[in-house]
Amino acid sequence: MKIKRTIQRQLEDVATRIGIISIMGPRQSGKTTLAKMVFPNHTYYNLEDINLRAKIAQDPMGFIDNHASGIIFDEVQKFPELLSFIQVSIDKTFNPAKFVLTGSENLLLSEKVTQTLAGRVAIFHLLPLSINELIESKNLLSSYHKQMLFGFYPRLYDQSLVPKDIYPDYIATYVERDVRQIKNIGDLTNFQRFLQLLAGRVGQLLNLSSLANDVGVTYKTIESWISILESTYIVFRLQPYYENFGKRIIKSPKVYFYDTGLVCYLLGIDTLKELQTHPLGGNLFENMIIADIKKQMFNKRSSSQAYFWRDSDKNEIDFLIKNSKKLIPIEIKLGSSFNTDYLKGIKVWNSLLGKNSTSYVVYTGGKDKVIETEMLNWKDAVTFAELL
Repeated sequence: MKIKRTIQRQLEDVATRIGIISIMGPRQSGKTTLAKMVFPNHTYYNLEDINLRAKIAQDPMGFIDNHASGIIFDEVQKFPELLSFIQVSIDKTFNPAKFVLTGSENLLLSEKVTQTLAGRVAIFHLLPLSINELIESKNLLSSYHKQMLFGFYPRLYDQSLVPKDIYPDYIATYVERDVRQIKNIGDLTNFQRFLQLLAGRVGQLLNLSSLANDVGVTYKTIESWISILESTYIVFRLQPYYENFGKRIIKSPKVYFYDTGLVCYLLGIDTLKELQTHPLGGNLFENMIIADIKKQMFNKRSSSQAYFWRDSDKNEIDFLIKNSKKLIPIEIKLGSSFNTDYLKGIKVWNSLLGKNSTSYVVYTGGKDKVIETEMLNWKDAVTFAELL
C-alpha cells in the first residue's frame, strides 16, 4: 500500500493554477509515485532512457503537442534542453499542471528550471517519509532505535523490506552513476571513504580541513563533494545563528543527513544492539529529529529558517526555528527521564534574550512541561509544523 504524503494537499492546490509543477528530492523518496497519484491522466516518461531522449530530440515540440492531457517527465535534469520547449508550449497554451517535472538533483535542475521557466513553475521538495507520515499510515516502527536503523525511504514500508535490501545498492548506484554524472571524480574509492567519514561526523561542527586531511584530498575537493551531497539531497548543512549577544559565537555549520538509515549503513551499524551502544547514538537521534523538522518545512513550503546556536563556552541550542514572529529554541536529548541539564542551553539563551522564550525539549520520555519548556516525545515532532 502506498503511503499518502503530507505534501500532496499543497501539490493538489497549487496544481489548479500553475502550469508547470517541479517535484525534486533524493532518489527513491517517492517523487514518481506521488506524481502518478496526483496526476493519473498524465502520460509518464522517464528521461533516464537514452533512446527516449533521442526520439524526443528529433521533434521536441511535436512530441509535446501530442500530449494535450499532460505529461510527467521523470529525471528531467537528464534532458535540460527540453525546458525551453516546455516554456514555449506553456506560453502558447496554458493549462494548469500541464507539465510535471521530477528530478533527483537540486542544484542543476533548480538553476535551469528557474532560469528557463521563471514565473511559470512551482517547485516542491519531497524528502523521505516523516515520522508523522509513518504514524498516520501505521508504519512507525516499535522503537526509536529501530526507526533510526531502518530509516525513512518509502520502499522499506511499501515493500516490507529491511535496510540491507536497499542501502548497499542505493550507495552503489548513487556513487557509480549519479556522482559521476554530476562531476568527473577520478577515484570513487576516495569519495566513498569521504562519505563514511562524513557519516562519522553527523551532528558535529563541519571541519573541511580535517576531512580533507583524513581523506587525503584538497580542501576545495571536499567543499565540492559536500556541495554534490547537498544538491542530491543526501546531506544538509545547518548554519549557526549569528545574532551578537556580546559573546563569541561559533560560526561553523553542522552537517546532517536526510536519512538516518543511510547514516547507519555508512557507519557499519547493522543491528539494534550495535546502535544502542554506539557512541554516535545521541547524534543519530538528534539527526532524526532535525531532519524531520526539515521535512515539515518542505511539506508546508515554509519560509521559516533553521539554525543552531553555540557560543565559545559550549552553551548550545540544538535547533532554532526562525519564523516571521520569533525564534524558537529546541533541544534534542536521547533520554527518557527529565534531567535539569536538558535546560542548560535554554537558560543561557533566555538570559541573553532577556526573557523566557517558548522552548521545547524533544526526548524519548513522556509529554510534560517544565517551567516554560514543553517536553515532547520524539513521536510528537509533528507539533513543530504549527510553528513553521
